[in-house]
Amino acid sequence: MNTIENSLFVGKVHLHFPELDSTNRYALDLISKSNPSEGTVISTDKQAQGRGQIGSIWESTPEKNLTLSIILYPNFLLPREQFYLNQAISLGVYDFFARFIPDGLKIKWSNDLYVKDRKIAGILIQNSISSHKIKASVVGLGLNINQCIFSDHLPNPTSLSLETNKDYLLKDLLLPLCSCMEKRYLQLKKGEKDLLHKDYLQKLYRYKEEARYQRPDGSMFYGKITGLDPTGKLKIVQEQVEEVFGIKEIKFVQEDAD
Repeated sequence: MNTIENSLFVGKVHLHFPELDSTNRYALDLISKSNPSEGTVISTDKQAQGRGQIGSIWESTPEKNLTLSIILYPNFLLPREQFYLNQAISLGVYDFFARFIPDGLKIKWSNDLYVKDRKIAGILIQNSISSHKIKASVVGLGLNINQCIFSDHLPNPTSLSLETNKDYLLKDLLLPLCSCMEKRYLQLKKGEKDLLHKDYLQKLYRYKEEARYQRPDGSMFYGKITGLDPTGKLKIVQEQVEEVFGIKEIKFVQEDAD
C-alpha cells in the first residue's frame, strides 16, 4: 500500500495492482465486504476488462495510462442530484489536463474529456442508491497519458503525450490528479452546485455551437446544445424546437464524417 501526501483524503489510501480485470469492480467488491475510507484509490498497470458508459469497453495499453477508481460517499446528495457528482468529477479531470493542455480542452457530455475533437479520457461513475440518498460512489477514470498507438476501431483517440510531445512518469501524475478531484468534490460538498453547473456548461463540448447529430434510427440533424435538464439530460434546439436526450439517445457526428 502506498500513501499519497498533501491531500485531505483523496488518495491517502492507495491500493495499486499490476493487473486487475476492473478497478471499478474491485472497488465495488471492497465496499460490499468492508468499509474503505472515503477517497481510497484503486489503480492498476493493466486493466483487462475496463468499462465505459452503458456497457462500452475502455481500452488501455498496459503501463501507458492512468486507470483507477476512487471511492466516495456523497450521502449529502439526493438520488435525483447525482448528475452534480458527474459534473464535479468531470471538472476535476478537466482541471488536471488543463495543467498541461492550455487550449482546446472540453468536457464532452456526459463525462468524456476531449482535446478539440479527440477523446483523451473517459469516466464511469457507479452509484449505490438508497431510497433517499447516494450511499456510495465508485468513480472510474481512464486517462490516456503516454499511449500513442490505438486500435483502428477507436474513432478519435488522443493522449497527453500526443498533445504535448512529451512522456510522463505516471507516478508523478497521481498526486495532482487526486488534488484536482478533491477540490471539485469539496466544492460539491459545500453546496456550490450552481457554480459547478455554470463551470461545466462553460467547458462543455459544442455548447451553443451549430453541429451535426445522429439519432438512434440513423437520421441526422443540425442543432445547438442549450443546456441540461435537472437530471443531466442534454438539451438540443433545432429550428426553434428543443428536445431532451439521454445517454446513447444522441450521437455526436464530426463534420467530415460520411
